[in-house]
Amino acid sequence: MAQSVKDIAAALGAEAFGAVDLLVDGASEPAAAGPDDLALAMTPAYGDALAQGRARVAVIWPGADWQALGLEAAIIAPRARLAMAGLTQMLDQPLPGAGISPHAAVDPTALIGKNVTIGAFTVVGPNAVIGDNTWIADQVSIAEGVQLGADCQLHAGVRLRRGVRLGARVILQPNAAIGGDGFSFVTAEPSNVELARETLGEGDITIPDDPTWHRIHSLGGVEIGDDVEVGANACVDAGTIRATRVGAGTKIDSLVQVGHNVIVGEHCLLCAQAGVAGSTVLGDRVVVGGKAGVADNLIVGDDVVLGGGSVVLSNVPKGRVMMGYPATKMQTHIEGYKALRRLPRTLRDLAKR
Repeated sequence: MAQSVKDIAAALGAEAFGAVDLLVDGASEPAAAGPDDLALAMTPAYGDALAQGRARVAVIWPGADWQALGLEAAIIAPRARLAMAGLTQMLDQPLPGAGISPHAAVDPTALIGKNVTIGAFTVVGPNAVIGDNTWIADQVSIAEGVQLGADCQLHAGVRLRRGVRLGARVILQPNAAIGGDGFSFVTAEPSNVELARETLGEGDITIPDDPTWHRIHSLGGVEIGDDVEVGANACVDAGTIRATRVGAGTKIDSLVQVGHNVIVGEHCLLCAQAGVAGSTVLGDRVVVGGKAGVADNLIVGDDVVLGGGSVVLSNVPKGRVMMGYPATKMQTHIEGYKALRRLPRTLRDLAKR
């Protein structure tokens, strides 16, 4: 639905200039924008691109001369990415469907709240609880006794196993799997991996009489707080005895693995392909960069930032920025990296002496 420049600016808490009654149908990158698009030129780097498109209206950076840029109207965004959050929410399409599909299988003992949407071929198990205004797409699987808070969104292919409880306004992207069994196995005698850990690799490798891995079942389920989002194909494993927990406001990217018994604090970010091994505790507001890994049974303090690809093998105090493998303080990692790059030149200089 078309919206006026002044209405968009008001919703974003931003300033509008020029022909503020102009209507726009959607957002576009500057070079590809048409006359009915709102071009997103939020930094000076996009200024030249505006001339390549046909936009009459743009969101621009503070201090930009919107008239010199050839615009009829403009919205000034002091914090570009924050404006993007509000703008994309305004312009996004509403979720499709309404009501319960006749092709859904909803157990008669399930408690379904008001104004709930359930898509085709979705299965809702016995005694499950679905909160008001929750939207569930096609082909979702909700196991017996699962509890969903109000205003949740479960996209196609989501799997919720037994013992899963979601807070309010939780968003699960396609094929997220919550509550699968943790990767927890044990042998009758200490395995080589146990011996290696105890001896730091100095012990003898043995051939066990019985190499069978015995499954430790996961009985604890998963508890996810309010306003959590979990990306596509991400997995949060059930706890062994107590629940794996994800704190309110945390955002988990696609292809992330959260192991059994892990506790993730509030307002954390776990980026794509990150992994947190079993029984580790992440404090509040922790950022785990893409492809970063955290070993098991560790404590990572509040406000820690782990750079992409870093691997944490020991506890991390609160407020520290870590990089590398094994992860060290950012300054230490950068110094070591610089020294490593200088090493060939240093060796050549030594060879000439």
